[in-house]
Amino acid sequence: MKIKTNLEGTGVAIVTPFHNYGTIDFSSLEKLLNHVITGGVDFIVALGTTSEAATLTCDEKDAVMGFVKDTVGGSVPIVMGLGGNNTNSVVGKINKTNFDGIDAILSVTPYYNKPNQKGIYSHFKNVAAACPVPVILYNVPGRTASNISAETVLQLAHDFENIVAVKEASGNMSQVMDILRQKPEGFKLFSGDDALTFSLMCLGASGVISVVANVLPAKFSQMVNLQLQGKSKKALALHYAMLPVITQLFADGNPAGVKAALEIEGIIKNNLRLPMVKANKAVYFALQKMLQEFQ
Repeated sequence: MKIKTNLEGTGVAIVTPFHNYGTIDFSSLEKLLNHVITGGVDFIVALGTTSEAATLTCDEKDAVMGFVKDTVGGSVPIVMGLGGNNTNSVVGKINKTNFDGIDAILSVTPYYNKPNQKGIYSHFKNVAAACPVPVILYNVPGRTASNISAETVLQLAHDFENIVAVKEASGNMSQVMDILRQKPEGFKLFSGDDALTFSLMCLGASGVISVVANVLPAKFSQMVNLQLQGKSKKALALHYAMLPVITQLFADGNPAGVKAALEIEGIIKNNLRLPMVKANKAVYFALQKMLQEFQ
C-alpha cells in the first residue's frame, strides 16, 4: 500500500544566514525559522538549493539540521535536502544520517552527469531502498540539465511505496498534468516554481516548496490555503498581488534576491558564499520599494 505523506500546503526552502566573516549565523537562522512558522507555513525544507547547500561542508550541514530540529521542536514537519549526482555517495549519506525528527527527504535529480531515464530510475530505486523516511523527488532541469519525465516519475511512484511526492520545477505544464492525471492515490505533486504555484494547484497540486515564503510567509501561505479550500477567486487576487515581488526576487538569481529581501525585513544579513554574490543595487532598491508598499 502506498505510504501517504502528511505534507501539504506551503513548505519553505529556508536560506542559510551567514555572518559577515562567512560562518553560519545561527541566531539569524532562529529568527528566520520563527518568522516563517509564525507566518503560517506548513513545513520546513532545510538544505535545499536555496540554502546554498552546495557550499556547506558536511559538518555545517549536520549543524544546520540539528539546529533546525531543535528550534522547530516538532511544531511543523521537517524535510531534509539529501541528493547528489553520485548514487553510491547519496546512499552512503542516507546510511549515516540520523533521521530522528526528519519527516522526509527532498532528493534532486542527478545533475551534470545527464543520465537517461533508465539511469534516473535506477538512482532513485537505490535511494528509496536505503531511505527510512519518505522521499520527495525534486525535478529542476534548469539547474540539473536532467529532466525526470512524467513516465519515470509515475513508474517510481507506483513501484516504491516510500516515494511519496515530486517537487516539479520543470515549468512544463503538459508534464505536470500527465503526472497529476495518472499518479497513484496518495502521491503528491508540489510546485517548485513560486510564480506557477496557483496555476499548478488549479490543476491538482497539493501545495508548494517555496522560496518566496521566506520573505512573505503569511501571504503566500494564505494564498495556498485559500486554493486548497477551493476559494480560487481570493487565491488568484493574492497571487497577482504578490507576482511583482516574486518576479523581482528571482531577477538576479536565487538566493541573492531572497537574502536581499530578508535583510530589508531585518531578519538576516545579506551575505552569500561564492560563487553566489549579492543582488545588484537596482534589484535591491526595487525590492525595498515593493516590500514597503506591500506591507
